[in-house]
Amino acid sequence: MRRDATLSHALLGDLSLARKAALVFAGSLLVAMSAQISVPMYPVPMTLQTLAISILGLTLGARLAGATLMLYLAKGAAGLPVFAGGAAGLPYMFGPTGGFLVGFVAMAWLTGWLVERGLDRGVVRLFVAAFIPAVLLFVPGMLWLWAITPLDLEAAFFGAVWPFQLGGVVKSAIAALVVAGGWSALRRRRRG
Repeated sequence: MRRDATLSHALLGDLSLARKAALVFAGSLLVAMSAQISVPMYPVPMTLQTLAISILGLTLGARLAGATLMLYLAKGAAGLPVFAGGAAGLPYMFGPTGGFLVGFVAMAWLTGWLVERGLDRGVVRLFVAAFIPAVLLFVPGMLWLWAITPLDLEAAFFGAVWPFQLGGVVKSAIAALVVAGGWSALRRRRRG
């Protein structure tokens, strides 16, 4: 990883274990709050989780973003109401949205990995780093839904993938703009 590849590293420098833990904990709270902003859809609700995950991946890098989502899932598994609509527990995690929940960890990690490999500056590069993992998230989401419900693969695609594509583009663009704005503010602060 290049020095200052992530916004958090450029802003905070080398992080102590306590600071890393604080960032992971705060990030897991952000994902939990974003899950509560949802549009009820069946079988998978539309939430702002993927926006939060993209921002976390773009700012924290692969390891911290992945750890953040693992903590989020651990909280939900332990019964804390962190999932969409305040849901919690293992039965929910093994329900229709389970593939997305598992995919969140991979999405966060891959977004951070892409940033660490050079897609860290500029709106277009940041958009690509957010969009590719967001699209790949639908693979485990759709396959899980297909595997545990009576839906055939086409119905799983139209229930868990198709309605979310425009939102995925918009959320990736917003995440890229937010993080590019963070980089701009940091550059201005360093010059001033």
